[in-house]
Amino acid sequence: MVNRKVQVWLPLLFSVVMVLGMTIGYKLRENTSMPGFFKMSNKSPMQEVIDLIQMKYVDPVKTDTLGNKAIQEMLSRLDPHSIYIPATRLTDINDELRGNFSGIGVEFQLFYDTVNVLNVLKNGPSDLAGIQVGDKIIAVNDTSKIAGVKIKPDNIRKLLRGERGSEVKVTVFRDGRLKPFTIKRGTIPTPSVDVAYMITPETGFIHINMFNELTYREFMQSMEKLQASGMKKLIVDLRGNGGGLLNQAVKIADEFLDGNKLVVYTEGTHVPKYEYRCQRDGLFETGALTMLVDESSASASEVLSGALQDWDRATIIGRRTFGKGLVQEQFGLSDGSGLRLTVARYFTPLGRNIQKPYNKGYSAYEEEVYTRFHNGEVVRGDSTATSEPFKTKKGRTVYGGGGITPDIFVPYDTTALGTEASRLYTKGTLSNFIYSYYIQNKSRFTSYKTPLELSSGFKTTNAEWNALKDFAARDSIDLNKVTTKDREDLFRRIPPLMARQIWRYEGYYEVMNNDDEFVKKALAVLKS
Repeated sequence: MVNRKVQVWLPLLFSVVMVLGMTIGYKLRENTSMPGFFKMSNKSPMQEVIDLIQMKYVDPVKTDTLGNKAIQEMLSRLDPHSIYIPATRLTDINDELRGNFSGIGVEFQLFYDTVNVLNVLKNGPSDLAGIQVGDKIIAVNDTSKIAGVKIKPDNIRKLLRGERGSEVKVTVFRDGRLKPFTIKRGTIPTPSVDVAYMITPETGFIHINMFNELTYREFMQSMEKLQASGMKKLIVDLRGNGGGLLNQAVKIADEFLDGNKLVVYTEGTHVPKYEYRCQRDGLFETGALTMLVDESSASASEVLSGALQDWDRATIIGRRTFGKGLVQEQFGLSDGSGLRLTVARYFTPLGRNIQKPYNKGYSAYEEEVYTRFHNGEVVRGDSTATSEPFKTKKGRTVYGGGGITPDIFVPYDTTALGTEASRLYTKGTLSNFIYSYYIQNKSRFTSYKTPLELSSGFKTTNAEWNALKDFAARDSIDLNKVTTKDREDLFRRIPPLMARQIWRYEGYYEVMNNDDEFVKKALAVLKS
């Protein structure tokens, strides 16, 4: 009988004890002198704040955006180059470093709310499907109308890009008719070597716009082509090159330096010193060499130019480089986003740390380059940032502490375009004019078979000037107000821009270099 009573009341007793235990535990959590001791959650205070905002805040808040901003603000307190990359942007950023992406192979421009095809990659997906320069893309996949709806370029890219091998249907307007096309997406290269050509019978010219996974391979292909053409001297242009992958710059430096010379070394609090040295015989270890740099040459560009300057291997021409001597490593996060964290500093062979100061905050760091224009450095060449001198084996003085200071200075052209002429660039009017004028006079321009032919055969005349004036008036730009100097400057800029329209950057540099002061200085050095 007693056993039966125990069997009946025992479960109820257990329940009462469990409830009492939970109640006592909850009270203890509230009163304990060690907050968080009884917590089951491992959430950080930042995550708790975001959760409370999401549950309690007076207005709706996109907490994902809020969290991203909080992370980025935290990283900005470390250094200017540690960044958080949201998952939505990570693929595009990684594509840049890979040197390719999956798409249809066209370059487009929004022109009065209509997507115009500026260039078509030769033998690319669009070329094979029949898309032509001058086509206007009206719709994508039958349902996505993109003409006349003020769509943003990034949204257009999202529609046209996709998985390699997948198909996208586009409707274009050509010769007064709508034409449908089905394009099979493919791998589209994004070359980091813009151009490689013989600028004189003995001198090669190479422009590198960044350092991605394919840069060294592209560089070697270019070098072999130039050497087959009789190259004995070389100009490497790194202007506008913001950097990229360190190992690619090291490999290129190896082609210019002999033995097992040190190219660069890295070191950080949690990263031991690591030396990058030459490992093979180079293609161009003895030929005369110059490198062009400016205030937008950064990171891996500074590794390359700094190493060659330290070893007295190249003459550096231009203006002081950006000054980024911090090395980032990218880490994947659980939600598909990424963290690019500074883990070390890099040093040139002589021990120069070329990272400019960033102790005055992110804004001051970002504005430092603009300060060079205000204090006259880009005109006079003297720099207060590069104060630490080093001596090369040949006795040359080089500087650290804020970028690579060139051996030969090229001043910035202070005779910049006036306000009205500058608006041609800020509003995109000049590039739109070049495209429009090319389409209207296509038979004339296709008669030029090379950039050299266009450079010698096409000179801007009053006909082009009057056409540009009429075109600019549509954007409320009055070119009757420009100075004679601005007019002459625009006359010079039209031929290289037309060459870019026809041959992309290969054509642009071949024509533009004829009047480029950096290139003229380099040719003079190589001639002496």
